[in-house]
Amino acid sequence: MTRYASLAVTACLCAVAGLAFQRVFGLGPVLPVAVVAAVVPTVLAGLLSGPRKGGRPWPLWTSLVLTVVAWAGTAAVTVLRPALGDGTFPQTLREGVLGSWKSILTTLLPAPAKPEYLVLVHALVWLAAFASAEIALRTPLRALPAVPPLGVWAAALLLGVDGPGSNLPLAAATVVLVAVLVLVRADGPASGPAWRPLLAGLPAAAVLGALALALGPVVPVSADPYDPREQVQAPPPQQRDSVSPLDRVGGWLLTPDQVMFTVRSKRTEIERLAVLDAFDGVTWTSTARFVPTGSRVPEGPKPRKKHGVAQRVTIGALPGVYVPAPDRPREVDGLGVVVDPAGGALAAAKPLRPGQAYTVSSEVPEWSADDLAGAGVADDAEARADRRLPWGPGATRPPVQLAEFRGFAQAATQGAASPIQKAAMLAEYLKRYARYDVTAPPGHGYRQLDYFLGEGRRGTPEHFGTAYALLARTLGLPSRVVVGFDGGNRSGDTVQYRSGDVMVWPEVKFAGLGWVRFNPLPDSARRSKSNDSVAAGETEKKLEQAQKNAASQTRGSGAGKTPRKTPPKPAAAHDAPAPWWVFASLAVAALVLAYLLAVLLAPALRRRRRRTGEPGDRITGAWHQALDHLADVGLATARTLTAHEVARFGASAVGEDARGHLGPLAELVDRSRFAPARPDPRAAEEAWHHTDRLGRLVTARAGRLRRLRRRLHPRSLRGRRAGARRGG
Repeated sequence: MTRYASLAVTACLCAVAGLAFQRVFGLGPVLPVAVVAAVVPTVLAGLLSGPRKGGRPWPLWTSLVLTVVAWAGTAAVTVLRPALGDGTFPQTLREGVLGSWKSILTTLLPAPAKPEYLVLVHALVWLAAFASAEIALRTPLRALPAVPPLGVWAAALLLGVDGPGSNLPLAAATVVLVAVLVLVRADGPASGPAWRPLLAGLPAAAVLGALALALGPVVPVSADPYDPREQVQAPPPQQRDSVSPLDRVGGWLLTPDQVMFTVRSKRTEIERLAVLDAFDGVTWTSTARFVPTGSRVPEGPKPRKKHGVAQRVTIGALPGVYVPAPDRPREVDGLGVVVDPAGGALAAAKPLRPGQAYTVSSEVPEWSADDLAGAGVADDAEARADRRLPWGPGATRPPVQLAEFRGFAQAATQGAASPIQKAAMLAEYLKRYARYDVTAPPGHGYRQLDYFLGEGRRGTPEHFGTAYALLARTLGLPSRVVVGFDGGNRSGDTVQYRSGDVMVWPEVKFAGLGWVRFNPLPDSARRSKSNDSVAAGETEKKLEQAQKNAASQTRGSGAGKTPRKTPPKPAAAHDAPAPWWVFASLAVAALVLAYLLAVLLAPALRRRRRRTGEPGDRITGAWHQALDHLADVGLATARTLTAHEVARFGASAVGEDARGHLGPLAELVDRSRFAPARPDPRAAEEAWHHTDRLGRLVTARAGRLRRLRRRLHPRSLRGRRAGARRGG
């Protein structure tokens, strides 16, 4: 009965370990795979554990062969069946088991629940369940069957770093199950029904699990977890679309009534399409390293204020692969996409088709004047790359236009006292400097921008946005260009974005804030839209007003002026010291755990010490161990009695079965003390045999729970130590 109870616990352990992959794939796809892979090999091992013909058990190799065959059949039916149409079973199996880990490590979590990915979970859990069951059936070691599930846990933790959700409840359940496994296997098959140790130790196991669940979130861990994704080479940057969205802007504005896509949402937001951060003197391109994702987009900089927005987007005439979404998207469902983890841009695996629909959830930052006023220019590796000013393809010296652009930007921002003021003043200057004209010739290289700023002074969003980004770089501001859509034609909860709503805006990166959008377009650009379109989203208006306020607050002192001091920013939440009750709780928990460890480890250490030494010392140790057992049934004064008196009173307290062990043990003790000849090792082994049998009888009589309560009592512990000193 006990071994089958052990099999039930090992199956639960393996299933829980498999569920830890929920941070990789989500709980729904993992649940059936983990349960099947944990239960089937355990049942198979239990069926093969009985003796075959002749009374001998089945050999291990038989179980191994049968479990491999059963795993292959189960994997083909339950996991890999949808993927078998694309290849043979061995090929699909090999790619899934041996290569899926690399695909998972190069995918943003949660990874898509593809059969070739889930087969790895199925194989690991199955192997752990088989190993745990065989160890439980073939060895007497109590905790060893819990080791294979811990190996599955290790794989799940490595692959699930930075995944959504938490495995803390599963970790607490694992602690409870390991404790239950040790209790079930404590005394082997001769200990009686399996429910007895469970009834005695389950409360303690539940307490351990509750402590693990409660203390897990407040354990101070200063280091970031090891992330194996850092060791896997990311895919190189690639041109996702043969035609850049920036090159389509001019054509879209000349045919403004094409329905690009529609959005169902109660709130109007600017829809971002493509982020272009690399400029070679002729064109702007993207260096985004797109990686696959199941649905999640990594979180960006955390503003002090933001709002969430959920949209249902239906594609119309929008070409290419770039997927529109508000900044910053957090989750995409209904469309297979790849994501740039740094910028949050989305792209489809294949060109978009009319009628495709998906749901996107975003967290849109809201910057206040206080946020912007105190912001400095970012100086990380990305920001340094986005300040570069190339000479142009094949150029051996810088173009003459660069000096003119730098002089233009310095004149536009004369008197600026802070980076945010430079950025805001440059946008305001361009608004007044040039006219909005959709018929202006397209282009955004050095020559086209030189003509736009020097002679033409009229242009489209392409000219205003790219000119701003280039001029900002001459001032040392990291900048990039974003193509998207603004405005739209709202009807109820649906906004229709047409080709004439296309926008190009620049962004500047600030330390602690990330990328902040600026609008250098003249106000006439918005008035030129159709009368039924939305002039500007609420977030866009707030951002422009915050930029104007920040610029006015940080205006240079000049003659007789003193710059306004910006209020200091409150300390970030993660920099605030932990409250006192956290440390007090940890201290109390540490004391409780230390006491429990002392209570649980002290008897084992004392028993081990008593079993070592000369045969006479070992017999004396067996006698003192027996006296400890008798103290658990009320014979606390047994140390003051003679050996035969202890045997007589102990038999009446424990039961007649104890007489057959206490009597021979008393004889061995008296012979060891008073006989002229020294006892031999066989006598010591016999003494410990009787002591071990007596301990089991005492446990059956007093119950594990009563013995545990008495052991936990401090007075009982003092009495045991004093008795040990008196008795040697």
